[in-house]
Amino acid sequence: MQATGKYMAKWLGLSLGIGVIMGGLSTFFLNSLTFVTGLRENNSWIIIFLPLVGLCFSFLYTKYGKNAQGGNNLVVSQANGGEEKIPLRLIPLTLLGTIFTHLTGGSVGREGTAVQMGGSVADFFARFFKITGADREVLIASGMAAGFSSVFGTPLAGTVFALEVLIVGRIRTEALFPAFFAAFFGNLTTEMLGVHHTHYLMGSLPELTWVLFIKLFFAGIIFGLVGKLFAYSIKQVKKFYGKIWPNPLLRNTLGGVVVVLLGILVTKRYLGLSTYLLDDAFSGVSHVGDFLGKLIFTVLSLGAGFQGGEVTPLFEIGATLGADLGRLLNVSLPFLAGLGYIGVFAAATNTPIACFIMGIELFGGDYSLYFFLVCVLAVLISGHEGIYSSQFFPREKITHGKTNLNLRKK
Repeated sequence: MQATGKYMAKWLGLSLGIGVIMGGLSTFFLNSLTFVTGLRENNSWIIIFLPLVGLCFSFLYTKYGKNAQGGNNLVVSQANGGEEKIPLRLIPLTLLGTIFTHLTGGSVGREGTAVQMGGSVADFFARFFKITGADREVLIASGMAAGFSSVFGTPLAGTVFALEVLIVGRIRTEALFPAFFAAFFGNLTTEMLGVHHTHYLMGSLPELTWVLFIKLFFAGIIFGLVGKLFAYSIKQVKKFYGKIWPNPLLRNTLGGVVVVLLGILVTKRYLGLSTYLLDDAFSGVSHVGDFLGKLIFTVLSLGAGFQGGEVTPLFEIGATLGADLGRLLNVSLPFLAGLGYIGVFAAATNTPIACFIMGIELFGGDYSLYFFLVCVLAVLISGHEGIYSSQFFPREKITHGKTNLNLRKK
């Protein structure tokens, strides 16, 4: 009992510190995004400065960032046992880089910034308290959980996401206690500071029939394919831009020009965070093909190297895709929008359990059977594509009767 008491006191203290700091950072971050998004929507000409933002922050990362350029993958790799330092400079670089990218219309998300800040805060704690080895990995995973939870208001999904995203098909249960409380305290802090997370309604629960099952089975496959396409496309755009513009400063600048021209010549609908796409999807008034437009703008923005994340765009791609499939399959649009919301995210991150839990946290447990069905299908169909290249795959998703217990890096 004495050892258990010491363990609980140690990790509660660390989790409280990380959670409170991350809650404060996330509150500032979310309020800043709301402010700059409103500023851009009222002054659409601001998007012409996106290439300049790309140039400035690419210079800062190149000149002063050092290994901070690794971003999410740096954090994931350290939680997987890496021995690199996650520098505190990562916090202002990713925080300000994301805010200015949203101000000028880059189609990026929020989770990447929160996870990176959480990992940086946790690694600072590790250095300050001289925590090494497996405990450092647990601490960094807890920082990831606090970041995810405080940005999205989902402490349970944040906990499991941070532990599931590291090694595909395995959850590090030894980190459950600290990760949960870091996520709990992070979310609690943002709520106490006045942050209100938006929740959507999936409508009435449909009766499960064989016809509905077949339709949802088809939808789950499509969600998996689109999640796979998203992850694959970002890699290919990064590779292509890196080949034609080897200089990162040039790559960010000219990549920004591409996004701005697309916004001016085609549509501004998919610039920035564009959370109204979620409102439209769940209210049944989304435009046909919104998912593809958001996917293209996000792939081009992230592929050029702009700061942010992939998760909010994945939510929007999934929800609008679900609404389109609802029209095609004659299924309730908000119902399929909710399933797409979590299904495409699950496919692109290889985190079916976290996404299943997120669905329950956001939409309610009545839909749990459908959430699980879609997550399982989408993750299977996505294969070994994923937005986090530092994820470990201990074995193939389809083993063909063979078992390979040797961890391999993707």
